[in-house]
Amino acid sequence: MITLTHFLVVSACIFCIGLYAVLAKKNAIMILVGIELMINAAILNFVAFGKYDQVNYGGQIFALFAIVLAAAAVAVGLAIVLNVYRHYKTINPDQIRELKD
Repeated sequence: MITLTHFLVVSACIFCIGLYAVLAKKNAIMILVGIELMINAAILNFVAFGKYDQVNYGGQIFALFAIVLAAAAVAVGLAIVLNVYRHYKTINPDQIRELKD
């Protein structure tokens, strides 16, 4: 039987992988992937805790809301990355010094 602890451990592992990707990678796409992994870890927690809310299904509702927010964040992030690449010809955040103009 899979318990709540198993879900929390898997979620913590996914969150740590995402955090490592955000902190260590020098590619804007990989940073977006890391952010998505962290959001997915939170969604897994919502669903796992939602199993115990049999009346209101609050966890599933929050998970659905988080999925929609994650999709919108990816769309905005990819649009920013594409515009930055068009202007600077790189997606390395360390090489981009100014975002004015």
